[in-house]
Amino acid sequence: MPDSAQIHWVRILVGGFLAELCVFLIVFPVRSLFGQRAFLASILIASALLPFLFAIWVGRHIESRFVLHGALVGVVAALIYMGLSWREPEPLLYKIAHGLKIVGGMAGGAVVSRRRRQPAESSPGEREGRHKAA
Repeated sequence: MPDSAQIHWVRILVGGFLAELCVFLIVFPVRSLFGQRAFLASILIASALLPFLFAIWVGRHIESRFVLHGALVGVVAALIYMGLSWREPEPLLYKIAHGLKIVGGMAGGAVVSRRRRQPAESSPGEREGRHKAA
């Protein structure tokens, strides 16, 4: 397997861990400050947004398979929570949040992939012309 096609597990594990840690660091203060309803909404938002951001971070240091790396960041984040809540029943909202972690990570990987492709497809002057036309 060429070096560029490798799966960068250390980056994925760090990104997934940091994404899940940041979810906790956001949602529990939201609960204390704004109540249960805001807490539930923040779980969904943070579960999509933080893996998205950390997938972009992971993608900055790799050369290929960006969406896969992003999805794995989301999977790691979800598995960390599931490991912490082992044998505890999970409400449907939490299961949805786990899915959002994976989707958010994939979206972050897609953003990196698109950014990496863009310079190769056109010169900066051509991109400026497209932006002006839009």
